[in-house]
Amino acid sequence: MFTSRTFLPLLLAVCVVSVIGCSPTVHPDPETLFTDYTGEAMPGAAVVVIKDGEVVFKGMYGLAELETGTPVTDSTNFRLASITKQFTALAVMKLIDVELIELKTPIRDYFPELPAFANPITVEHLLRHTSGLMDYESLMADSATVQVHDEDVLTLLTASPSLNFAPGTSYAYSNSGYALLALLVDRVTGTSFPQFLSDQIFRPLEMDGTLAFVEGGPAVRNRAFGYTVIDSVATPSDQSLWSAVLGDGGIYSSITDLMKWDKALDSGAFVSPALWALAYTPGLENYGFGWRIEEVDGHVRYSHTGGTSGFRNVIQRFPEEHLTIIILTNRADPDVVPIADQIAAKYLDE
Repeated sequence: MFTSRTFLPLLLAVCVVSVIGCSPTVHPDPETLFTDYTGEAMPGAAVVVIKDGEVVFKGMYGLAELETGTPVTDSTNFRLASITKQFTALAVMKLIDVELIELKTPIRDYFPELPAFANPITVEHLLRHTSGLMDYESLMADSATVQVHDEDVLTLLTASPSLNFAPGTSYAYSNSGYALLALLVDRVTGTSFPQFLSDQIFRPLEMDGTLAFVEGGPAVRNRAFGYTVIDSVATPSDQSLWSAVLGDGGIYSSITDLMKWDKALDSGAFVSPALWALAYTPGLENYGFGWRIEEVDGHVRYSHTGGTSGFRNVIQRFPEEHLTIIILTNRADPDVVPIADQIAAKYLDE
């Protein structure tokens, strides 16, 4: 026979399980996630978390330049690598907004030297990585020793044998496409891509330390240099053969300047709301115009990573929660996306 005494342990067990199940997840303090970036001779990181327009966490770790012992600060300028693509995309969007170009315009209207198989490729295909163009790295000779530039990318594509797929039918992340977009800005405006970015985006936002770096042009102030760390030993790895290509990854910036960029994105500055809506509309593989658009645990996220010789970066924006995480580092490894994911989970849970 069951009595009240029989049920009491069962009820207590249910209560215990319920309490455990409802207890909040304990997230690590962001400070503890950057121990790999501290030390007397370690390349570093700069991190900022913005919630509802306010900085809720900021951290600077390690060294921007090991040889001089220069520490990372919030004004240290890191090579953004592919985070550059959101600025390249905006430059093109500005030209679309003033009707100098159109999304559906064939790119051979601007680059007639491309092979005839490029006829169906449009500006929108380049923005969304659906052009089918071969990536220029695969077209470079194995014996190459000289850095390539955006114009060299066009030359390589002009000699390419074919497309990877018919434009618009598939997705393949394409650095080639964004190099062409930078050249498109040059050809349509008659202004160099770095100067256009400075005049139209960086200077209006007072992003005073940010620039698309060209050897022999303005120097990168407060520059972070890239390194590779193996067995706790850091060696310089600041440049690769494609580090001079601008449209896909040539911008340097700091967390201070990127906070101004984040604020401008919140305001919908620069182009029409309709065009911003298109930029944040996911296409194939959830890629918009310079942003990856996804849903993570019920939260909409706009994000992009940036990885190149000696640098790993990420920006994640959760527009509905007004949350942004930016991590810039000057070391080839580790991947910083898992760190950003942990930080995002902490603040989204709160």
